[in-house]
Amino acid sequence: MCRADQENPLLLHFMAPVMVRWPPFSLCLLLLLLSPPPLPLTGARRFSAPNTTLNHLALAAGRGTLYVGAVNRLFQLSPELQLEATAVTGPVIDSPDCVPFRDPAECPQAQLTDNANQLLLVSSRTQELVACGQVRQGVCETRRLGDVAEVLYQAEDPGDGQFVAANTPGVATVGLVVPSPSRDLLLVARGLAGKLSAGVPPLAVRQLAGPQPFSSEGLGRLVVGDFSDYNNSYVGAFADNHSAYFVFRRRGARAQAEYRSYVARVCLGDANLYSYVEVPLACQGQGLIQAAFLAPGTLLGAFAAGPRGTQAALCAFPMVELGASMEQARRLCYTAGGRGPSGAEEATVEYGVTSRCVTLPLDSPESYPCGDEHTPSPIAGRQPLEAQPLLQLTQPVSAVAALQADGHMIAFLGDTQGQLHKVFLHGSQGQVYHSQQVGPLGSAISPDLLLDSSGSHLYVLTAHQVDQIPVAACPQFPDCASCLQAQDPLCGWCVLQGRCTRKGQCRRAGQPNQWLWSYEEDSHCPHIQSLLPGHHPRQEQGQVTLSVPRLPTLAADEYFHCAFGDYDSLAYVEGPHVACVTPPQDQVPLNPPGTDHVTVPLALMFEDVAVAATNFSFYDCSAVRALEVAAPCRACVGSIWRCHWCPQSSHCVYGEHCPEGERTIYSAQEVDVQARGPGACPQVEGLAGPHLVPVGWESHLALLVRNLQQFRGLPASFHCWLELPGELRGLPAILEETAGDSGIIHCQAHQFHPSMSQRELPVPIYVTQGKAQRLDNARAVYVILYDCAMGHPDCSHCQAANGSLGCLWCADGQPACRYGPLCPPGAVELLCPAPSIDAVEPLTGPPEGGLALTILGSNLGRTFTDVQYAVSVASRPCNPEPSLYRTSARIVCVTSPAPNGTTGPVRVAIKSQPPGISSQHFTYQDPVLLSLNPRWGPQAGGTQLTIHGQHLQTGSNTSAFVGGQPCPILEPVCPEAIVCRTRPQAVPGEAAVLVVFGHAQRSLLASPFRYTANPQLIAAEPSASFRGGGRLIRVRGTGLDAAQRPLLSVWLEADSSVQASRTQPRDPEPRRSCGAPAADPQACIQLGGGLLQCSTVCSVNSSSLLLCWSPAVPDGARPRRVFFTLDNVQVDFASASGGQGFLYQPNPRLAPLSHEGPARPYRLKPGHILDVEGEGLNLGISKEEVRVYIGRGECLVKTLTRTHLYCEPPLRAPQPANGSTLLQFVVQMGNVRLALGPVQYEAEPPLSAFPVEAQAGLGMGAAVLIAAVLLLTLMYRHKSKQALRDYQKVLLQLESLETGVGDQCRKEFTDLMTEMTDLSSDLEASGIPFLDYHTYAERAFFPGHGGYPLQPQPEGPGEDGRCATVRQGLTQLSNLLNSKLFLLTLIHTLEEQPSFSQRDRCHVASLLSLALHGKLEYLTDIMRTLLGDLAAHYVHRNPKLMLRRTETMVEKLLTNWLSICLYAFLREVAGEPLYMLFRAIQYQVDKGPVDAVTGKAKRTLNDSRLLREDVEFRPLTLMVLVGPRAGGAAGSGEVQRVPARVLDTDTITQVKEKVLDQVYKGTPFSQRPSVHALDLEWRSGLAGHLTLSDEDLTSVTHNHWKRLNTLQHYKVPDGATVGLVPQLHSGSAVSQSLAQSCPLGENIPMLEDGEEGGVHLWHLVKATEEPEEAKARHSSLREREPARAKAIPEIYLTRLLSMKGTLQKFVDDTFQAILSVNRPVPIAVKYLFDLLDELAEKHGIEDPGTLHIWKTNSLLLRFWVNALKNPQLIFDVRVSDNVDAILAVIAQTFIDSCTTSEHKVGRDSPVNKLLYAREIPQYKQMVERYYADIHQSSPASYQEMNSALAELSGNYTSAPHCLEALQELYSHIHRYYDQIISALEEDPVGQKLQLACRLQQVAALVENKVTDL
Repeated sequence: MCRADQENPLLLHFMAPVMVRWPPFSLCLLLLLLSPPPLPLTGARRFSAPNTTLNHLALAAGRGTLYVGAVNRLFQLSPELQLEATAVTGPVIDSPDCVPFRDPAECPQAQLTDNANQLLLVSSRTQELVACGQVRQGVCETRRLGDVAEVLYQAEDPGDGQFVAANTPGVATVGLVVPSPSRDLLLVARGLAGKLSAGVPPLAVRQLAGPQPFSSEGLGRLVVGDFSDYNNSYVGAFADNHSAYFVFRRRGARAQAEYRSYVARVCLGDANLYSYVEVPLACQGQGLIQAAFLAPGTLLGAFAAGPRGTQAALCAFPMVELGASMEQARRLCYTAGGRGPSGAEEATVEYGVTSRCVTLPLDSPESYPCGDEHTPSPIAGRQPLEAQPLLQLTQPVSAVAALQADGHMIAFLGDTQGQLHKVFLHGSQGQVYHSQQVGPLGSAISPDLLLDSSGSHLYVLTAHQVDQIPVAACPQFPDCASCLQAQDPLCGWCVLQGRCTRKGQCRRAGQPNQWLWSYEEDSHCPHIQSLLPGHHPRQEQGQVTLSVPRLPTLAADEYFHCAFGDYDSLAYVEGPHVACVTPPQDQVPLNPPGTDHVTVPLALMFEDVAVAATNFSFYDCSAVRALEVAAPCRACVGSIWRCHWCPQSSHCVYGEHCPEGERTIYSAQEVDVQARGPGACPQVEGLAGPHLVPVGWESHLALLVRNLQQFRGLPASFHCWLELPGELRGLPAILEETAGDSGIIHCQAHQFHPSMSQRELPVPIYVTQGKAQRLDNARAVYVILYDCAMGHPDCSHCQAANGSLGCLWCADGQPACRYGPLCPPGAVELLCPAPSIDAVEPLTGPPEGGLALTILGSNLGRTFTDVQYAVSVASRPCNPEPSLYRTSARIVCVTSPAPNGTTGPVRVAIKSQPPGISSQHFTYQDPVLLSLNPRWGPQAGGTQLTIHGQHLQTGSNTSAFVGGQPCPILEPVCPEAIVCRTRPQAVPGEAAVLVVFGHAQRSLLASPFRYTANPQLIAAEPSASFRGGGRLIRVRGTGLDAAQRPLLSVWLEADSSVQASRTQPRDPEPRRSCGAPAADPQACIQLGGGLLQCSTVCSVNSSSLLLCWSPAVPDGARPRRVFFTLDNVQVDFASASGGQGFLYQPNPRLAPLSHEGPARPYRLKPGHILDVEGEGLNLGISKEEVRVYIGRGECLVKTLTRTHLYCEPPLRAPQPANGSTLLQFVVQMGNVRLALGPVQYEAEPPLSAFPVEAQAGLGMGAAVLIAAVLLLTLMYRHKSKQALRDYQKVLLQLESLETGVGDQCRKEFTDLMTEMTDLSSDLEASGIPFLDYHTYAERAFFPGHGGYPLQPQPEGPGEDGRCATVRQGLTQLSNLLNSKLFLLTLIHTLEEQPSFSQRDRCHVASLLSLALHGKLEYLTDIMRTLLGDLAAHYVHRNPKLMLRRTETMVEKLLTNWLSICLYAFLREVAGEPLYMLFRAIQYQVDKGPVDAVTGKAKRTLNDSRLLREDVEFRPLTLMVLVGPRAGGAAGSGEVQRVPARVLDTDTITQVKEKVLDQVYKGTPFSQRPSVHALDLEWRSGLAGHLTLSDEDLTSVTHNHWKRLNTLQHYKVPDGATVGLVPQLHSGSAVSQSLAQSCPLGENIPMLEDGEEGGVHLWHLVKATEEPEEAKARHSSLREREPARAKAIPEIYLTRLLSMKGTLQKFVDDTFQAILSVNRPVPIAVKYLFDLLDELAEKHGIEDPGTLHIWKTNSLLLRFWVNALKNPQLIFDVRVSDNVDAILAVIAQTFIDSCTTSEHKVGRDSPVNKLLYAREIPQYKQMVERYYADIHQSSPASYQEMNSALAELSGNYTSAPHCLEALQELYSHIHRYYDQIISALEEDPVGQKLQLACRLQQVAALVENKVTDL
């Protein structure tokens, strides 16, 4: 045993110093770095370690010290989380695959490994800290509690019995230190982890001291038959006074594959685990347990809940019920064989051990409460203990703790997002009363949630920090209300302490009303219910009585006091009433400015604690009068305070303090006094005379007053005061007393001349006694100054004024309206002038009358009675409307009926005055509606409807209606047309049009408007345009002619500069003018929100076709939405085009023609093609849409590419355009017009002056030369004409082919989509013919084997006993395979053997996949280990070659693993597009002729399979008889006729195959009859039956070539009836052999004939003995000339393009299904890619290309390419050779898309690569995006992967060939038996586990091999 002062030299050699004391500076620095930062939360502290991952937390109970286990560190913290000591525990050179070693040479794969802490426990008795890490197989060490840096024990050479913790960080280890009388024991439970964990039990009792600490030697171990079968995952370990409890999840043995939650119990004194009992736990309706805590009397468990376990539920299991359930299980297993009263098994012995439940005496449970050697163990109850959820949470819970305090149970739940929830558990409910974020968001709270010994703080551990959180944060609630509202069950309001406290912190909590708790009924904070009095005058002291219910009782020497602000006074308590004395005046604060009182807080105090508080007001009567200047007395005595008024001194006082001899007016609150309230105040009640005062006339004012007796005996001096604008005018006044207490104040007469801006001016007036003592105004008192001239511009207005004003029309000087006395008597005019009419509107009206006519003028009467009968229009009465009459200025009258055409002036005659006659004439006219345009429109409305007619401009109030709906009129109304916009209509149909002119209605009954169904858009193309716009867009749909003016619009986001330069904010509906044509919509209008809308008008070609031109888009604007507007119907372009959005491309750029500059002419030679260079030329237009002009002539565009435009100019120079002298070269692309400079045609140079003699000589020479040339020309012409004709013919042929391919593609695609739609509907009934899982798996595991490769061997007689022995041996081999060490040794040993071929490796890997299919978690772990070895092997060579081929067993294991894991994805997601692609290919191939001999087809993607010759063929439809009598047998069953599509060139075997495909289209291929077992009969009439075959006596043979029979040969017509009948003989053996051999390629079958030599078979074309190219080289020119008339074979390569275009959608759909992450990616793919990322990071591979290759090789090329090329691995189908060849091309395209190298093609590239050259870059992007999206998604958790694998494991558990697979596997072991035994014996761990011995036992059983045993 190591001593405390000893050090381990090995550990010191491999890691940083552990035991060396920290130097003072280093320790200070570390303390500084790890010191807890301040936290805002009251009472919270924090320890943070940012760069270290914290794993576990332990608390030394007596000391309060905390210990943190972290990766490579141990921290010792004070209770306040101050760092006290640190120990370094790693990293260490280690490997999970090696036992602990001293010499690194013993473990070559060892490397520097982080040491995560797996277990941290405190032993209080020995004052030791037990720490177990993940390295060195989880061995433990002990350290001193006082200083964790001091190691007390560390094993130098630990044995396997000392392997304690799990050696994988993700696998939990839990434990307890159990005190016993003589020694402390350690109970440890752990999950399955690591290569060497098979021998470590899931639960073991270990010694803490002794010769071998931590060893389980001689102590209890939970023996498990096969740990991987159960896969226990432990959640927590707890102990009470008698027992230890372990909470965990596990699955059962093979019979129970799903996981369940369990709790196990062991007696504390049971060192042998005889007392082990476990029972299932069930939280009703929830998932597995995630965290647990043993609270007093209760086990709390947090369970996963919700979809995918993203939520949580809390359940409580009473320990009484838990104990009873365990005792019941123990009793049944001890005394009843595990059977319950009903006979069902309710308890059993679990974990695959040999022990069984027994029937001991009935008192055995009591006699052996903790079991004994003879009692069964381990016992597992079958009946789960169920509980109802107390609480549901939205986040998964990772930690639980609980506290029993003050009689309440409080639970603390930590979730995976770092939140801590406090829960009050009362009864059967849980209530979350507080949640707070503790760790960083997303950092889960560790299960180690610890309470300190006092129960006042909680320690919370997250990945990088430890927080100390108060259990109850009562002090943070400042007042009683917040304390009770928090509903913290641990907090209450301590009344006399005035704070929120725990109950134990409140000294008098046991007394009534002392500690208030929020969960008590009627729990209210202390409050002052009432005050008497409620306020007090500030000038005197008095007593206030407070009513405070539920006031706490004080001791005799204690007292309450009142605090008025800062002033204290003693309180006198009588029951709930408390009396206090108010403060003196000098202690009361001053009133705030503008107020008459001050309010101070009044608190009932106990010592310095406010028990209850309210507000109290002190008022000041002297300040009241200042608040109401107009009525000081009324304000004083009417206020809420008790104030009185002293009228003579004008003082407002409290009490009775008026000067002696002065009468007092008392407050309205007084009783039993006469002079009280506002009514007793001296006051002005109002004006005694008229309140109207004319301006400029001397007026007398008198006011009524009351209660002036208060001033008797005083010198009476009164004044009137008027508040005129800009001045206060005072007038002396005298008092006239009248009867009683009333009187009249007479103000001195005065003339007023204020500046008047209005007709009447209100002027306030009041009275003072003296000059300052104001009398109250009982209400607002005003006089109104008025000026007659204001608002009375004419005589009628003046005379119509209120008579009380005294206004008259005065003609003195300038006629005006004046106050009567101001006008000289002779100047008054009593009669007004005649009425004057200025304007009449409208001037027309309907003959029916009823039109409102407006007459404007002057002197149009003083009152309505003046004009009531005074108006006529065109000599017809017009009835004025009273409500619309305006004195003198306006008359609105309603016209009377009159004959059409009546016209005349408007006449107003008032009484005896001359009439007023208008200069305008009114005309009665009859409006007529004639027609509509358009006659129909969409149901959605928005149609601009024009109503044509005559006299439509009748009246001014015109409205239109369509079908009862208003049709808003677009101004103006014109004489012959009204334009309105229709509203939406509920249903299509006819609607009458009605126009209302005033009261007259006109309707168009003969031609109603018809609402049609809304237009539907189904296609729009093209979907791109240049920004300049103008590209023609063809829009197809239905009902398109219903829209009157369709628009194509685009919304643009534009900055302010673009908006300012292109648009101005304008109405999208500009006002029209009569007679002007309708304006086109503005190109761009500005909308709200910074948007522009640019539009163009579309042309309606027909009801199904619109022609639109793309709108131009300003530079700098970003298109946001492109849409069509069809009246009120708006359709997005993407919706109209099937999801294809509209794309704006940058405008093209073209270079000038002349290189010398755009101004210099380009010299053009006639007949030459023009080549124009540019950029982006074909991005937004096609060559057919481009127009190129040279002057007025057109240059025909021949080719348009992205950078070049080729056009053919006119042969002769055309005329210049626009009067120019130069020919301008202009390119028009939509709206984009580019002038590229002038063009000059080159002509022959003119002849210069030349001598005549020379000209004659030259002419003669030229004549001779011409004659010679003509002679040669005639000789050559014969030869060249033929060549030219052939060349032109080829050119025409190429051109027609080019245009034909596109049309053919579209037609073929349409036909194919129709066929696929029919197929989809068929599949809904029959389903896709997927292979069942067993067949799929065996085809994937053992490709190339027909059917099952592992057939059980028949047993011979007498071999039953032998077979049982062999079966037993194979079962032991199966168990041996569960040893990871054995399996890895077996694999490595086999792969090292030179004679172990690649085929053997694949075969053994598949056998292992089959044998371990029920344990996929284990198989995955093996594969993960082997992949790590493979990566380490390749990383030192060429990492990019890893997984490239299937050369090792792990690569085949990976293939099989993917096949298993992706089967569900195939069925649910990828299978349908794969099957549709396969069927689309099959359909396309069958539509064209296929040569049955050479295997070549007209329709293919593979050029080597292309039938290049042009074969005439005709499609036929045969009627196939299907039913009981179809074969000719007698019967009464119904015979059906099923149509089948075939070709007349098909051989009979091909016809049978197509017929079977179509008749049995819903039937899997394996269930159909064989084509070779049936004959095809042609039925003609009743008796005509002809059996058709590929060869018979009618077959045509010529020159040793025999042609196979076809339907054409038999002359079978279209619509012929055929039947499939069983073959009666096998005479068509040749056809069968032909059908089986021919499709393999170009091998031409030969039939031996006795008389003739060998006979060659042919079908469509004869296979040539010599390639065409060789023939062409050897033949002469003469022989080749006739061949030119034939088609050039390469032309038929366009068939490949046609086929590719037709299938493109299905190829895209398949690739999209494989490479899309829109659906959840299969978890296996995410797991695999994460593993590869981890391997790359581990080996330092930073090249992204290498990782890309690994992922491609592992998934896409390994699995998906195989699935693409071999549909028969997934579906029950027949794959013909032609379909296979096409799939090979598609699979090669997929392979090319997965490579990272650039995809380059050239003229020498294979045709197959050229076909998909354009698509492959897009597919590459899909692959890269697929990898990136998976990398960014959340990682696949260990638990999720294990759950998925466990579910998959059940899919093959009932496989019939598992033993056969083991037998086959053993045969390989047998071949290398000695080498395997040697390898197992050489491994030290293998020796400990006796693996070689176990294999020898297997050999002895399987083959009677003699062993050394």
